[in-house]
Amino acid sequence: MVQLVGSLRKELADSLSTCKVLVVGAGGIGCELLKNLVLTGFKNIEVIDLDTIDVSNLNRQFLFQKKHVGKSKAQVAKDSALQFCPSANITAYHDSVMNPDYNVEFFRKFMLVMNALDNRAARNHVNRMCLAADIPLIESGTAGYLGQVTVIKKGLTECYECQPKPTQKTFPGCTIRNTPSEPIHCIVWAKYLFNQLFGEEDADQEVSPDTADPEAAWNPEDTAARATASEKDGDIKRVSTKEWARSTGYDPVKLFNKLFKDDIMYLLTMDKLWKKRKAPTPLDWHKLEDKLRPQDDTPVSGLKDQQVLGVWGYCQLFQHSVETLRSQLQEKGDGAELVWDKDDPPAMDFVTAASNLRMHIFSMNMKSRFDVKSMAGNIIPAIATTNAVIAGLIVLEGLKILSGELESCRTIFLNKCPNLRKKLLVPCVLDPPKANCYVCASKPEVTVKLNVHKTMVLSLQDRILKERFGMVAPDVQIEDGKGTILISSEEGETEANNSKFLSDFGIRNGSRLQVDDFLQDYTLLVNVLHTEELERDVEFEVVGEAPDKPPPPPQPQTNQEEGNSITNGNKDTAQPSTSSKGQSEDDDLMIVDSDEEEEEEEKVVSSSSAAAGSSSATKRKHPDAESGESSTKRPRTEQSSAAAANDDDNNDDIITLD
Repeated sequence: MVQLVGSLRKELADSLSTCKVLVVGAGGIGCELLKNLVLTGFKNIEVIDLDTIDVSNLNRQFLFQKKHVGKSKAQVAKDSALQFCPSANITAYHDSVMNPDYNVEFFRKFMLVMNALDNRAARNHVNRMCLAADIPLIESGTAGYLGQVTVIKKGLTECYECQPKPTQKTFPGCTIRNTPSEPIHCIVWAKYLFNQLFGEEDADQEVSPDTADPEAAWNPEDTAARATASEKDGDIKRVSTKEWARSTGYDPVKLFNKLFKDDIMYLLTMDKLWKKRKAPTPLDWHKLEDKLRPQDDTPVSGLKDQQVLGVWGYCQLFQHSVETLRSQLQEKGDGAELVWDKDDPPAMDFVTAASNLRMHIFSMNMKSRFDVKSMAGNIIPAIATTNAVIAGLIVLEGLKILSGELESCRTIFLNKCPNLRKKLLVPCVLDPPKANCYVCASKPEVTVKLNVHKTMVLSLQDRILKERFGMVAPDVQIEDGKGTILISSEEGETEANNSKFLSDFGIRNGSRLQVDDFLQDYTLLVNVLHTEELERDVEFEVVGEAPDKPPPPPQPQTNQEEGNSITNGNKDTAQPSTSSKGQSEDDDLMIVDSDEEEEEEEKVVSSSSAAAGSSSATKRKHPDAESGESSTKRPRTEQSSAAAANDDDNNDDIITLD
C-alpha cells in the first residue's frame, strides 16, 4: 500500500524535504510560487531578485505589504514565506542573477530551477546556465489573462532560445522627429524631450527636426529663411536642447513656442515630406491663450486620469509640469538630472501634455493621461489570479520532474477563453531540441551579415554579442591561424581595439570568430558575411533568421496614395499598445522603454512547443489577447501528434506569447 504524507507519496515528500531548488524572481509569479513551494513541502529554497518593492506591486504580490515598500523583494518574500512554514530553510539574494558570482557551479547545487522573470536577457542567461549545469528549468510567464509554463531539459527538450523571439519594434529617428503617424510616436518623442530638457542627454534621442531625413530631399540653405520664429529668444539655434532651455530659464511659454511652433514651421519647409501626408499645424501660445482661454471653464466629467482635455488644457498642464520640474532641478543643485518615472506625477504630466500637443499638431486624436501612461510605461495588465494559476502549474511540473517522470511534463497554456472542449488550460507535448539552435546545439554556429569597414569592435561586443546573442562577458578570437585576440573579458586588455573597425584586424567576408563566454560556459562560432547593402540604420543581420511576421499583402497603388494624401496615419489608435492595428510601417522603429517594475509580469516564455494538431496541419494564427498581435504555431511532429491524441486535447486556441 502506498504511504502518503499529506497528498504526496512518502518517497516524493521525503525528496521535497531534501532537494534544493532555485527560484529566480520574486514578483507576481515569484510570490505565489514561494508560497506554493513551502506549503507543498519544499524545505530548501534559494531565491534571487534584484528589485525593491513598489506601491504598485501590492495589488498582486501578496507577500508584500505597504510597510515593505522600498525593501528587497527577495528578502521580504523570504520572511513572509517563512510565516507559512517556519521550518523551511530559505536563502534570499538581493542581486542580479547575471552577477558572475552565480556561475555554473552555483547552479549545479540545485536539483531544479524555476524562473519567474520579467525580461528576456535574464531568461536567456538562466537558460544557458541550466544547460551548462545540466539542471532542469521550468520557464513561465503571464500577460494579463494569458500565461504559460514549460520545462527545459538539456538534450531532451527545446531550450528557451531554440525558437527565435520577435525583436522589439523600434522607430527610426526621422519618424519620431519629423513624421509621426501614431500616438506612440508622439509619446516616445515626449519621453525623449523629458531627457533632453531635464535628464541625461542622449544623442540618439534628439527631438529637433531631422534635416538628414532622406525622404525630405530639401536644401536647408534655400528654405531656412522661410522658417520664421516668433521671438528672438525662441529662434531655432542648432545647440543642445538642454543648453537652450537653460538659457531661457526653462520659460514654459518660450519652450512651448520653440517646440510646437518654431520647430513645426521648420518642418513645413521640408516640402517633400508633405506631398502625400497631411502637413502639421503649428501652435502659438499667445494665439491659443486669446482664442481658447475663455473656454477653459467648461467642466469635464469622468475620472481625472481618463479625461481627454482640450488643447488649452494641455497647454496649461505643460506649463505647470515644466515649472514643477524646473523647481525639482533647482532643489537638486547645479548639474543635477532628473530620471523619468511613470509613477512621478510631474514627469507623467509633462509627457502627457507634450505628447498630446504633438498629436494635435499632426492631426491625431489626443489621449487621456491613463492611455498615455499605459503606452509610455509599456504596461501589460497584471492579474493576480493568472499568476496564481501559473505558479500552481510550475509546482505540478516540478513534482513530475522530482518523481522521475520527465516524459510526462508538458508545455501548458492558460488561455483567456475556453477552447472548443471547454478547457482554459491546454497542455502540449514538449518538442525536442532544434538541430540548428545557436545555444543548445552540439556546435553552436551563426552567420552574421555586416559591413566590416563600418562595424567597430565595440559594436560587435555590445550590439551583436551581448545584446543580440545574450552574452555577458564574451572573449573573441579570430580564426586567422595566429589566434588573434579581438575582445577580452579581462578589463583593460583589449580596450584599445574598441574604436577600430573589424577590417583593421583583417576580418573580411568569410572570416570566422570563436566567441567564448566562460561565465555561461558557452561557445559560439560566428561566420562573418561582408555586405555593403544593409538598409539605413541597420548595423547587422543574422542570416537565416525567420522574419517576425509575414509581409502584408500588396495593396493597390491607387488606394495607398489616396490614403496617404488624407492623413499622416492612424488617427485613433485608442488601445494602449504600439498599435498593431494602425497603419503598417515596417521601417525600424524606436520603442517606448520597457518599465519592468509596473508592467510585470513576466512576459511570457516564447512557445518552445506551442504547436498542436496533426503532423500534416499547419497551426492557424491566434491573436494575443493583450497586444492584438498574432503568433504562428508550428506543425507538430509525428511524435508530438501521437502524444497529443493521447492527451485528448483540442489544440485550437493555443496562444503563444513572448
